[in-house]
Amino acid sequence: MRHPVDARRPAIYLVVGVVLALGAALLGGPAATGAPAGPAPAPQAAAPAQPAPACTEVRESLRPRGPLPAPGAMPAGSTMAAIAQRGRLIAGVDQGKFLTGYRNSLTGTLEGSDIDVVHTIAKAIFGDPQRVQFVVLNIADRATALERDQVDVVVNNFTVTCERQRTVEFSAPYMPASQRLLVPLGSGIREVEDLGGRTVCTSLGSTTEVVLRDLGLQVETLPGIPDCVLEMQRGRVAAVSSDDVILAGLAAQDPNTRVVGRALDTARYAVGMRPDEPDLVRFVNGVLEAARADGSLAASNRFWYTGRLDPVPPPPPPVYRD
Repeated sequence: MRHPVDARRPAIYLVVGVVLALGAALLGGPAATGAPAGPAPAPQAAAPAQPAPACTEVRESLRPRGPLPAPGAMPAGSTMAAIAQRGRLIAGVDQGKFLTGYRNSLTGTLEGSDIDVVHTIAKAIFGDPQRVQFVVLNIADRATALERDQVDVVVNNFTVTCERQRTVEFSAPYMPASQRLLVPLGSGIREVEDLGGRTVCTSLGSTTEVVLRDLGLQVETLPGIPDCVLEMQRGRVAAVSSDDVILAGLAAQDPNTRVVGRALDTARYAVGMRPDEPDLVRFVNGVLEAARADGSLAASNRFWYTGRLDPVPPPPPPVYRD
């Protein structure tokens, strides 16, 4: 059915047109000059993102400022005071690396040289080394856990690299390490050259992977070194490569393996923290300095690695950038 035409509509349309034209004139639009509106300009392509500058140098850490505050008396407004208020230090660690960070099957507790470092930091904040919530992390998740503010610190064989320093602030190193090979007894493998095209396994996202690929080796990566050991025991890979302190723990667990080869690379383990919490970085460096001075850091290394790693690595002296 046709609807009757409303005679008022042309007048309404005219009024609306006048209002729109006046608005365009006031805003300087196309109607301001009476020129017809042309086609909209084509959107300009976004400029390609500039790649991040290549890393060329590892930065040293931040110097401690003054004496350490007494446990339970963290400076007001500091990151440490916020941790103290929460009642526990949240630390990202591993639970599968014998001697460095592992879960004792008899007690269910986490133990190892890295775990000792976490307890030392907690004791400095609370006066109680047990005030810790441990968060178990895969190698590839360490930096992400800090970026997402899931942990306060990461103490998990965390090697200081220039690339990682884009998103992580590290303490001064507390332990040196050398990258080597773990192989089955009787394999005939003594150096990487003896692999003869066979596969070597290491953890995904580790600096070890980069070194192995740069050597032209056939590499398989898995979430953790224990996964690689299982692959080696099944005969699917010929060797496992990681830091000697990690491999020493694996060899201690499996007497049918041994650590061999020259150092393919050297590393420095440090505590990882968020870049926007420099006060915590300086505090942790003060804690590590005290542990070097009283001998407790070296004593921890001797406890875990004597008879399993020769020589037992001493704590490196700190160097700071400020």
